[in-house]
Amino acid sequence: MRTRVDRLFAVVIAGLILVSPAAAQIPNLKAGGAVPTLAPLVREVTPAVVNIAVHGKIRQDNPLYRDPLFREFFDVPKQLEKEINATGSGVIVDAQKGYILTNNHVVEQVASVQIKTKDGRPFSAKVIGRDPATDIAVLRIQSPSALKAIAFGDSDALEVGDFVLAIGNPFGLGQTVTSGLVSALGRTGLGKQGYEDFIQTDAAINPGNSGGALVNLRGELIGINSAIISPAGGNVGIGFAIPVNMARRVMEQIIEKGRVERGRIGISLRELNPSTDGGRSEGARIAEVSPGSPAEVAGLRKGDIVLRADERPIHSAAQLRNRIGLARIGEQVRLTVERSGTPQNVIVAVGPPSEAYTDQSERPVQRR
Repeated sequence: MRTRVDRLFAVVIAGLILVSPAAAQIPNLKAGGAVPTLAPLVREVTPAVVNIAVHGKIRQDNPLYRDPLFREFFDVPKQLEKEINATGSGVIVDAQKGYILTNNHVVEQVASVQIKTKDGRPFSAKVIGRDPATDIAVLRIQSPSALKAIAFGDSDALEVGDFVLAIGNPFGLGQTVTSGLVSALGRTGLGKQGYEDFIQTDAAINPGNSGGALVNLRGELIGINSAIISPAGGNVGIGFAIPVNMARRVMEQIIEKGRVERGRIGISLRELNPSTDGGRSEGARIAEVSPGSPAEVAGLRKGDIVLRADERPIHSAAQLRNRIGLARIGEQVRLTVERSGTPQNVIVAVGPPSEAYTDQSERPVQRR
């Protein structure tokens, strides 16, 4: 069934990028006074953002194959092969080794990837690994030379109202910088990725900017631009970026193992409801604990309210699912839970996937 958002908007994923928000008021400047500018910051970070050109082939169902007459008399193939040529964006995060972060949907099903830096130098790149569940992919430039990387920021430290810049390659025009605010945090329910914890921004996003950088005013990478909501495919000031902390955890596993291995702790979660949870709205309540699971071994119980994970506040069940789902197998997660009005700390070791204790609430959101 299509949701109301589905009916009103199309969630655009091709290549994103941002456009500028409503024009800010120009400050009153005295004669000879310095003009406010972000140009020094832009000069510092833009060399780390690259244009990506991809080429590949995909197989699609042949509509004529559905007709029995065509199948019998014309021997039509069941599938057709179609060439694809597309553009996107990426962010250099390791200049020495040539690693680039981008979106999975930019480079899936491609045979070759070409990179162009801001100064126009072309490079060939290889897809090291992809993670469709988070829409993150890692590329590596062949024979990297004189590259500039961007510093990682802390997306968990973001607040609504923080200023951000978005940098990418909209519509294949070339590198473009736009600005905006963090409009919201922890957005979920878009139905696009298995693990959703999007940063929402009013910085404009358009096709071609997928995989580009969302940076703070310190020049640090705090997000990978990924999607927009739009009635007609263009920017309306509702853009989404994958938090860099999530992207970085995925990247580290891809570089180390070529893939992401996800574990489970064996719990079922539900969101808090202020009307039934004593006015509390932030946190995640444990609805079930599977017998023999790491959660049971650690001492977690049905009814516990999880308030923090590794000293980071937990605002929702979806956020806790993301934290557990992106943890490495064997990693210990320190949870602060409230039980009968008393907070206590529980350390749980993330276990390998097991049908014996894998619960639906820990599985990625299914694509729509």
